[in-house]
Amino acid sequence: MYSLSQKLFAEFIGTFTLVFIGAGAICADQYLRMNGQVNVGLLAIAIANGLAMAIMVSAIGHISGGHLNPAITIGFWVTRRLGTFQTLLYWIAQILGALAASFLLLTIIPESVWRPVALGTPDLAPLTDFTRMHAMILEAVLTFFLVFVYFATIVDLRGVANRLAGFVVGLAITVGTIAAYPFTGAAMNPVRAFGPALATRHWSNHGVYWVGPLFGGVLAGVIYDRLFLRDQPPA
Repeated sequence: MYSLSQKLFAEFIGTFTLVFIGAGAICADQYLRMNGQVNVGLLAIAIANGLAMAIMVSAIGHISGGHLNPAITIGFWVTRRLGTFQTLLYWIAQILGALAASFLLLTIIPESVWRPVALGTPDLAPLTDFTRMHAMILEAVLTFFLVFVYFATIVDLRGVANRLAGFVVGLAITVGTIAAYPFTGAAMNPVRAFGPALATRHWSNHGVYWVGPLFGGVLAGVIYDRLFLRDQPPA
């Protein structure tokens, strides 16, 4: 049995890794494009984000659950699998991990590289017919999918993919990024947006990345819990 401090540190280091790799991949892509080299591209950015999640969920899932995302944590809170105080502490650990990763990237990567992409801060595509409401719905749907998969593979002990849960959750991040990265940056995670946004002071459309993912997380948690976990008591 792990202590609360151990769980919080696991959430911190896991979220740090997720943001460091996710934002770092976008900066790497920008550097290659600036120098006329073959850029990393959408698929590689999606794989980097997905593998970072898969690796860390697999590494720390047995310690803290490997949430690394306030949208997953709120799914646990709304289904009474996590108390209010512990939920807030998880959020704080996740926020601090995202901030630490963002400011470290800011220190390492030259400004000429990170500035054009705002250190990988998610933002909306500059389309006149793609509004904040469209973006919130897209982020909510993607996060619903992510949290639903998380509950199905990690929370539900009867899931056929329970032993491969980290990999499956990582795949959910990968396909979500492929589907939505050009439109919203495919955050699916409030702190994935918050860390780089604070580091670079790029707050454009920032509310989208809290409202959409948190709504999607709540909805997925409630639906999976009510439909499939009635006979399985909260952990």
